[in-house]
Amino acid sequence: MSENTNNLYDINGQHFNPDLYLQKLTKDFRLKQIMDHEEEVRRNTQILHSEMQTLVYENYNKFIAATDTIRKMKTDFKQMEESMDSLATNMESITSFSEQISTTLQGTRQQISRLSSVHALLKRLQFLFKLPSNLKDRMNEGNYAQAVQDYIHAQRVLNQYENMPSFHGIQKDCEEIVEELKSHLRMQFHKRDATTKSLAESVDLLLRLKEPAESLCEEFLNHANNRLDEQLNNLKDMCENDVIEFVDAGSSGFLSDLCLVVASYNDMFINRPSTDENNDLVENNDTNVMTRLDNFIFINMDKYFELTKKRVEDVSDTAILVRALDRFHRRLQAMNILCTEMNFATTGTEIVINAGRKQCRNHLNNLKQHLNETLVKVRQTLATKVTQDNDGGLVELQALLVMPTIEKVKGVLQDLSVFLQSDLSFSLKPQFLETFCVEEVREGLVIGFLHHLTAVAAGFCTGSDIPKYPPTLLLLLSKMCIEFKDNSIHYLLSTTDDAFNVEEYATSISALSSELDICNEFQRAGQDLLNHYVRLQGLSVSQMLRKSVETRDWLHTIEPRTVRAVMKRVVEDITAIDSQVSALYDDTDGQVDRSSDSSRKTHSVSVSRHRYRSNWSSYTPSHLDSSLVSNIHKLFSERIEIFAPVAFNKASILTGIIKISLKTFLECVRLRIFSKYGLQQIQVDTHYLQLYLWRFVNDENLVHFLLDEILGSAVHRCLEPVLMEPSVVDIICERG
Repeated sequence: MSENTNNLYDINGQHFNPDLYLQKLTKDFRLKQIMDHEEEVRRNTQILHSEMQTLVYENYNKFIAATDTIRKMKTDFKQMEESMDSLATNMESITSFSEQISTTLQGTRQQISRLSSVHALLKRLQFLFKLPSNLKDRMNEGNYAQAVQDYIHAQRVLNQYENMPSFHGIQKDCEEIVEELKSHLRMQFHKRDATTKSLAESVDLLLRLKEPAESLCEEFLNHANNRLDEQLNNLKDMCENDVIEFVDAGSSGFLSDLCLVVASYNDMFINRPSTDENNDLVENNDTNVMTRLDNFIFINMDKYFELTKKRVEDVSDTAILVRALDRFHRRLQAMNILCTEMNFATTGTEIVINAGRKQCRNHLNNLKQHLNETLVKVRQTLATKVTQDNDGGLVELQALLVMPTIEKVKGVLQDLSVFLQSDLSFSLKPQFLETFCVEEVREGLVIGFLHHLTAVAAGFCTGSDIPKYPPTLLLLLSKMCIEFKDNSIHYLLSTTDDAFNVEEYATSISALSSELDICNEFQRAGQDLLNHYVRLQGLSVSQMLRKSVETRDWLHTIEPRTVRAVMKRVVEDITAIDSQVSALYDDTDGQVDRSSDSSRKTHSVSVSRHRYRSNWSSYTPSHLDSSLVSNIHKLFSERIEIFAPVAFNKASILTGIIKISLKTFLECVRLRIFSKYGLQQIQVDTHYLQLYLWRFVNDENLVHFLLDEILGSAVHRCLEPVLMEPSVVDIICERG
C-alpha cells in the first residue's frame, strides 16, 4: 500500500482517508490483529512525539547560541576598527621617514656601489695571485678535487688576460702545476691497490681538465682488466672448493667488480654531460667509447663463462649443483639489467644445459658401470656354482639383472628431477626444458641406456665358438631382454614422460624414439641371445659326440654289451639344460604333455624297431631299387632347419640344441667306416638316445628322423651291415 503516494490507505501519505482505512481494518483483520495494530500505531505516535520534542529543544539551543555569537561580533568589530585606524596612522609616519632617508643618502649611494665592485675585484686578483701556491698546497694535501675546482674557476680569467705579463706568469705557473697534477692522477691507474671508486674520481678530474676521453678509457679499462684477471685467478684456485662457494665467490668478487667497472665507465664516459664552446650541456654519444666497453665486457664474461662451465661439469651431488646453477643464473639476469646490449641469461642457460647434459652423461656412465658390475657378479655366480645345483638360483639371478637396474634408473630420474623445481630461475625457460627433458633425459639417458643394453647383449653373440663366459648367461640375458620388452620399457618411458613432461616440452612427438622400436630392438636382441645360447649348447654336446666318434676304432670294436658313456653324458647334459631352461622359460605353446609311462615308451620302442628293420631291409642287395626310392623320397620331404631361430619356450630351445647335436653326430658317422659290431654299437647308442630325447622336443618325429638318418648312414658305411635284434638292444639300453 505504501508504494503508491496517492493511496488512500497509506497512513503516511497526503491523501490518507481515516474512514476507509478503519473500514478496511475491520473488514480484513480479526479483533486480535486490530488490537495489535492499534498498539503499534500508539507506540509509533509516542516515538514521533518524542522526536519532535527533541528537535524543538535542539533548534531552541542553536537559536540561543546564534544570538550570543551576533552579540559578541558587534563588540569585536568595534575593537578592529580602532586597530585599523592606528595602523593607517603608523604607515603614513613610516612612509614619511623613508622618503627623508632616501633623499639624504642619494648622494653617497653610487660611491658605495663603486667601492663594493672594487673590493670584489681586489679579492679576485688576490685569489689569482695566490692560485699557484694554493694549487701546490692542495696537491701536497692530496685534495686533488679542490685543486681542479680552483683551477677551472680561474682558468677563464687567465685565458682572457693572458697577454698581460703579470697574468701570463700566473698562468704559466698554474699550467705547470696542473701538468704535475695530471701525472699524479694518472699514477692511480698503475697502483694495484687502487679501487674502482678512486679510479673513477681520478678519471672525472682528468676529464674536467680536458684530457682526451679515448686515452682515459683505455687506461681505465686496462687497469680494470688487471683487477678482473686477479679475480679470475682466485676463482681458478677455488675450483677444488664446493661449487656453491665457487659461484658465490664469482658473484661477489668478479661479477661485482665488473658491474662496478661498467657503472663507473657509463657515468664517466657515456652518460657524462659535456659542454660545447658556448658552455651548453651536450650528451656524449661516442660510438668508439661504447664499443670499447662492449668488447671489454664480452672478453671478460667469456673468460668467466669458460671457467664456470668447467667447474660445474664435474659435480657429483645434483642437488648442490642445481642450487649453484640457480644462483649463477639469477646473478646473470641482474647483469642483463646493467648491460642491456648483451643477453647473458641466454649464455647462462646454455651453461646450465651443458651442466645438465654432463650430469646425464655421468648418470649414464654410472648405469653402464652398474650393468657391467651386475653382469660380472652374475658370471662369477654362474662360474662358481655347479650347474645342476643352480637351477633354482637362475630366477634370482634374472631378477638381479632386471629389478636393480630398474630401481637404479628410477633413482637417476629422481635425482635429475631437482632441475625442474618451480622456484629455480631457469626452470621455466623453453630452451632449457626442451633440451634437458627431451634430448638429454629421455633420449640421451633413458633411451641411450636401453640402446646400451641391447648393444651389450649383442656383444655376447659375437666371438669364437668357445665363449669366455658360461652359456647360461646368454639364457639369462635373453630372458632379461624379453622382460624389458614386455614390462620394463613401457614402465621406464612412461615414468620418464610423466616426471619430465616430455610430451609437453617436445616440439614434435615424431622426434621421440618410439616405444615400439625399442621393444622390437629388445625382441631382436633376446632372439639373437637365445639363438646363440642354443648354438653354443648344441656345439658343446656336439663336441662330445664328435670326439667319441672320431677317437674310436670302429673297424676293430667288440660286440656291444652296454651303452657308451658319452651317450649317457649327452642325456645328462640335455637334462641339465632342460632344468636350467625350465627355470626361466616354460612351455607356452600348448604342446603335448610328455609323460614317461611304459605304454609311451613301448610305443616309441616299437616305432624304432619298425624303422630299424625297414632300414635294414632297404639296404639289402636284393632291394636296391627300394633303397633308391627311399632316398628320392627324402629329397622331397620337409627340410629340417638345424640353425633355425628358436621360440621363447623350453621345448623350442631344447629342440634346437638336440637338432644341432644329432646333426653333428650324423655328419661324423658319415665320415667313418664301420664293422658289424661298430654298426651295432651305433644302433645301441641311437636307441638309447631315442628312449630319452623324445621328451624334450616339440615333435618327437624329428628326433626319430635324425636318429634313423644316423643309423642309416652307419649302415651305408658298414662293411658287414648286420643289425642286432631289437629285444637285445632293449635289454642293453635298459641295463645301461
